[in-house]
Amino acid sequence: MIKPLENFYRIAGIDLGTANTLVYIKGRGIVVDQPTLVAVNNRTEQILAIGEEAKKMLDRVPAHVTLVKPLMNGVISDFEMTEEILKHFLKQASGNSFITRYRLAAITIPTNLTEVERKSVEDAVISAGASKVLLVEEPIASAIGMRLPVEEAMASLIINIGGGSTEISIISVGGAVKSKSIKIAGQQFNDDIIKFMKNEYKILIGEPTAETIKTTIGSAIPLDERKEIAVRGRDVSTGLPKEVSVRNNHIRGALQKSLRTISEAIKELLEESPPELVGDVYEKGIYLAGGGALLKGLDQFIAKELSVKTTLVDDPLTCAVRGLGIIIEDLSRYETILSNQNRPMPINL
Repeated sequence: MIKPLENFYRIAGIDLGTANTLVYIKGRGIVVDQPTLVAVNNRTEQILAIGEEAKKMLDRVPAHVTLVKPLMNGVISDFEMTEEILKHFLKQASGNSFITRYRLAAITIPTNLTEVERKSVEDAVISAGASKVLLVEEPIASAIGMRLPVEEAMASLIINIGGGSTEISIISVGGAVKSKSIKIAGQQFNDDIIKFMKNEYKILIGEPTAETIKTTIGSAIPLDERKEIAVRGRDVSTGLPKEVSVRNNHIRGALQKSLRTISEAIKELLEESPPELVGDVYEKGIYLAGGGALLKGLDQFIAKELSVKTTLVDDPLTCAVRGLGIIIEDLSRYETILSNQNRPMPINL
């Protein structure tokens, strides 16, 4: 029998990423998709904006305002700001001022977190308003979001390219058999473009402009058509405004070092894996997820580098949070998988 107050305590799935945070509410779906960013007034320590509103301020704020990214490479670097972000997004997700607590929150974490780092994630979510916390490794959440048979004794290679890190994992029998995490992902792609524009075109640009260049003309492989984009920034020598025209093949060249680092990391993981797992991967192929996987032609680049079929999943940006949604909608089914990744705790509600 449902308790009278039960409807006022919801269950959430949180994909807390370096670049974006997504929240799934049981029975409602994805209700929050916002940048993981906070604008803070240094003089008063007041939070001015969170999420999309804070992103609009990037490279456009006075000296006394700081834009804080509380996660670095998928790991919490600023506990207080992470707590504030989670509080804000969970309140936004509830859509109801009467709901101040969540019965349960499932949250994604990188595979290589230490026990201390896992505890900091758990504490941040509890401080933000959750009574219980389930830590779900991101590759597991992504695999479930892809509807892959994670419980079966058949290996799947998942590559989740986020904002701050790339998680590479071979999943089998409900767990990550082999995993590798590298600090090359979407943010590094932006940094590569900023550095290239400074060195080759002698123009300084900010992160929003680099992101626009990446999404508009960036690619991992040569494109059939030639593309150009007008880029505005500050001239390195004069300090005055400057505009240059940049071609897609130049940006592709700027990204090659990072892309090859990712492909080398995948090769290393496969070389360290048991032959049976590698055989399964060759048969089933590689699955790409995460916002960074949206770089044009990245799936074809990896397929060529490794000679293994590579599939970009549908809506890769929401893949992990959709996996969390599937988990919290049917907790009893995934209890065994979750118990492998958490300290013993009852999850039946």
